[in-house]
Amino acid sequence: MEFPGRNVVVTGAGRGIGEALARAFHDRGANVVVADVQGAHDVAASMERATGIVADVSTEAGNRTLVEQARDALGSIDLFFANAGVGIGGGILETPESDWDTAFAVNVHAHRWAAKYLLPDWLDRGEGYFCSTASAAGLLAQIGSGPYTLTKRAAVAFAEYLAITYGDAGVKVTCLCPQGVNTEMLNAGDDALPGGNVVKAAGAVLEPADVADDVVAAIEAERFFVLPHPEVADYTVLKATDPERWLGGMRKLQRRVAQG
Repeated sequence: MEFPGRNVVVTGAGRGIGEALARAFHDRGANVVVADVQGAHDVAASMERATGIVADVSTEAGNRTLVEQARDALGSIDLFFANAGVGIGGGILETPESDWDTAFAVNVHAHRWAAKYLLPDWLDRGEGYFCSTASAAGLLAQIGSGPYTLTKRAAVAFAEYLAITYGDAGVKVTCLCPQGVNTEMLNAGDDALPGGNVVKAAGAVLEPADVADDVVAAIEAERFFVLPHPEVADYTVLKATDPERWLGGMRKLQRRVAQG
């Protein structure tokens, strides 16, 4: 897919990876809806062909309203990037049910709800592009957080399901699975990711703009996975071919977290 003249929606675009994605798409000629619970209007105001929409994607109604408002602003949606995410929750015993509910709502159900309202138009047109931000945790696991591990794994599975089920009908899918990225989630912001220090130690911490460049290249080539940290592919192979060794290595990381 080429970006000039295309209409793109990015959620969680008020900061971090989402903001970088919105700017990268805009710089390549797309018209962009910047959607977030906060910061959307400020980011959009700094670009010529951008509209800011305050959107809470933690509910079905919020996703439906976002799709409707984005269509009002753009006329149609060519690419929807479900980037919004939360990194809340720890272990099974200490994580409250409300955190599980929020994690699944934002990290998984938001993707499903958006697709529910995007697909009818895309299937009629015979084309559409759904992108999502999952995580390397979606292919591997996140030390210290059950909710993050489960929901990001589910996000990858949902992206695969879309690609399998609707690929022959013209719907393209790309799934972003980075390790450490220099965002508030990793750096102990309001939604700090449990085990973030291990993520930093496991590989390079990339800048959001660099991740966005990798995403642009993947979408232009219509590739499914975006792995800004190439070692994630090696870890995934190890996990599939020698699961006992992989699990043992992850337990070592877990002990490092427990020891501080």
